[in-house]
Amino acid sequence: MRDAVRAAWTALGGGPADLDQISLSGPDEVLPARLAVTDLAVASVAAAGLAARELAGARGARVTAPVPVDTGAVATAFTSERHLRVDGVAFEGFAPLSRFWPTADGWVRTHANYPHHRRRLLAAVGLDPAAPDDASLTAEVAARVRARTSVAFEEAVTAAGGLAVAVRTPPQWSAHPQSAAVAREPLVGLRVDGEAAPRRLPPTPEHPLRPAAGVRVLDLTRVIAGPVATRVLALLGADVLRVDDPGLPEIEAQHVDTGFGKRSTLLDLRRQADRARFEDLVADADVVVTGYRPAALDRFGLSPEALRRRRPDLVVARLAAWGFSGPWAPRRGFDSLVQAATGIADVERRPDGTPGTLPAQALDHGAGYLLAAAVLRALAQRHQRGGAWSAELSLARIARWLLHELPAHPSRAPAAAPDPDPWVDERDAPVGRVQYVLPPVSLPGGPRTWATPPSPWGADPPAWLRGSEPPVGEVEEV
Repeated sequence: MRDAVRAAWTALGGGPADLDQISLSGPDEVLPARLAVTDLAVASVAAAGLAARELAGARGARVTAPVPVDTGAVATAFTSERHLRVDGVAFEGFAPLSRFWPTADGWVRTHANYPHHRRRLLAAVGLDPAAPDDASLTAEVAARVRARTSVAFEEAVTAAGGLAVAVRTPPQWSAHPQSAAVAREPLVGLRVDGEAAPRRLPPTPEHPLRPAAGVRVLDLTRVIAGPVATRVLALLGADVLRVDDPGLPEIEAQHVDTGFGKRSTLLDLRRQADRARFEDLVADADVVVTGYRPAALDRFGLSPEALRRRRPDLVVARLAAWGFSGPWAPRRGFDSLVQAATGIADVERRPDGTPGTLPAQALDHGAGYLLAAAVLRALAQRHQRGGAWSAELSLARIARWLLHELPAHPSRAPAAAPDPDPWVDERDAPVGRVQYVLPPVSLPGGPRTWATPPSPWGADPPAWLRGSEPPVGEVEEV
């Protein structure tokens, strides 16, 4: 496990001496799988904690105790969506048409959680996009999928703007040109992309310790990975403003689960007034985090270069599904699809031979914590020596780390998932009484939970909070 922490911290450019400042506790195997999922999860969270500690130190805080990382807290956080309740009601994880399907020569995995993706999937197989989800629709889709080969179905749905991938073995994925492109990319692409004077942050508040206090983060992410990253930054005191297109509503459970500590606003960048307001937000931001396809935002003038014309020392953090180069870089993707395409679903096959899954959406969550760590490190470096910093991570590169670079531990005895109760809490929110998972990133003297509950989707004005202080709320110290 410590080797995985070392690998993650090294990928972020951290020094080896910092690794002595991590205190690990809890069982060894909390996310049981054939692959080293527990190591991936613990390493990602530990890296975020180390980066938070580094930024706190850069801002004058004296942190003498090690950063605690409890494996039970990590495992519960990596499955946070399963523990979410609003007024006692749980949420479904996947829509009926998001699943594995047998084909003429193997298997495919589809993703249809969002209504527009569902419509495109049904159109690609020649069915009515308005058809209700019932047993007859599932049977009809299954028959049409089974009539095609896996790759043919993958290409047909992709051409229709939908989401489907063939389930590949690790060697099959290794032979794919996208795999070769991803292999050339670093696990974490953290670099200086331009010159800028140091931007000194004032001393950080220490009661509780919030190393990102006063940092303004523009959150242009959706689903899980990007929102998890910005949720970490919100925990540590950043003013995080999530911006969504009003025509693309978020799934309620995902928004509530990842929305703690943030505010949520809607802007249509095709409208002149909304675009002007967005430009003002960028000009006063410290960080912009994007979770769309690499070129998807370019048509709105949101490439890193264009963003820095408004704010030269902006930290730009980008997340992608399939990587930032190669033929699949422009494709849409989700954790479940990346698991299927890269060979993870094959490695984790069930006893009956059907494709399997990891015990958590570990690519999403792992990428989220690593991206947060990259942003925190970039802020610390900008504070100390200046520069325009960029960070890039992809789910496909995290998958490669898990498959080929983190050794599995077949000698470990299988273990059950830990009891989540110590890591679950409740609080009132605008959406109701929310049961949620406490953050696994912890600092000595830092916040135990977020300052504010999640805002309803789109409920906040497109403006930064006044002053440099983070929102005031009841925050317990660890």
